[in-house]
Amino acid sequence: MAKIDHLGIAVRSIAAARGFYESLDLHIVQQETIEHEQVRVAMIPVDESRIELLEPMAEDSPVGRFLAKRGEGLHHVALHVDDISSTLEELKAKGARLISDEIQIGAGGHLYFFVHPSSAGGVLLEICQDPIADV
Repeated sequence: MAKIDHLGIAVRSIAAARGFYESLDLHIVQQETIEHEQVRVAMIPVDESRIELLEPMAEDSPVGRFLAKRGEGLHHVALHVDDISSTLEELKAKGARLISDEIQIGAGGHLYFFVHPSSAGGVLLEICQDPIADV
């Protein structure tokens, strides 16, 4: 069963956004750079979910283009699934429009892919799964 994993929020600066969340007693617990997406991310736990702050590393990155077009705000909703491979294949079979046909590795080693807003009610949807543990 899917659950909301996190809400991705595009910001111009994680440092500038941090103060607002800290005023709500919400604190960044993890920060990292995802080179292939050209983005810095900061995770803020909220109960069983998280807020993911996204700061572009370049204006022509996906988040940089989003900020230029729409400004700061909700970038995507991420749903956690238990079997990302079968979810990807099922969505492909149903004709969903995907941003990428391949599963990628993101923040914290999580596996993910994005569903285009045209197939998800106007919302960029990230499908993600916990990292696969080394055996």
